[in-house]
Amino acid sequence: MDIQLIITLSFIHLIALISPGPDLAIIIRLATLASRQVAIAAALGIAGAIAIHTLLSLTGLSLAIHNSSQLYALVQLIGASYLGWMGIGALKAAIAHRKQKTAEPPLQQHNEQYPKEQAASELAAIPVQSEQLSVFQGFRIGLLTNLLNPKALVFFITLFSTLVTPTVTVASKVAIGVIFFSLSFIWFGLVSLMLSTSNMQQRFRRMGPAIDLLTGTIFVIVAVTILYQLVFL
Repeated sequence: MDIQLIITLSFIHLIALISPGPDLAIIIRLATLASRQVAIAAALGIAGAIAIHTLLSLTGLSLAIHNSSQLYALVQLIGASYLGWMGIGALKAAIAHRKQKTAEPPLQQHNEQYPKEQAASELAAIPVQSEQLSVFQGFRIGLLTNLLNPKALVFFITLFSTLVTPTVTVASKVAIGVIFFSLSFIWFGLVSLMLSTSNMQQRFRRMGPAIDLLTGTIFVIVAVTILYQLVFL
C-alpha cells in the first residue's frame, strides 16, 4: 500500500472540502434552517457522492465521460440546470422574505425571527424546505448537489489521472475511497453538528434571508460558469 500517495491525496481532498462551494453552502443552509438530522443526512449524501466520484475516477469511467464531448456536455447541462434551479429557489426565498418585511409594521418587523411558517411557504418551490424536509430528502439534496456538479467530476479526474498511476494497487485504491468518504462525512458532519445547536440556529434564523441569498448566489454563479464553459469554451 502506497502510504505517501494516500496521505498526499487525503491532504488535497481535505483542502478541497474546506474550500467554499455548493457543498458547504447547502450544509450551512440546512444546518441553520432545518433540523440536525436533515443536515447530517445531507453530509452523508455528499460523502456518498464523493465516494461515487472516487470510484468512477479510479475505474476510468469518469475519464471516459469527460473524453466524450456529447456525454460530457449532457452531464454539464444536467448539473448546471440542477444547481441553477436550487440557486434560483434560494434567491426567490430571500426576495420573498424581504418583501414581507417591507410590507409589515415596524413593531412586527422588530419582533420577527424568520418564523417557521414563512420559511416553509417561501421554500416550497425547491427541495430545500427548511422545516419540512425529511432525512431522506436531506440525503438526496446532499447527494445530488455534489454528484451533479461537473466541477467535482473534473476535480477527481484531474486529481487521480495526475497522481494515481496504473501501478497503484487495488488495496491502495480501496483505502483512498474509504478515506475520501470518511473525511467528507466527518468534515460536513462536524459543520452540521456545530451549526445545528439551538443557540446557533436561533442566531442564524434571523439571518435566514442572508443565508438564502448567499447560497443562491453561489449556486447560480457555479451554474452560469458551467453553462458559459459549455457554450463558449
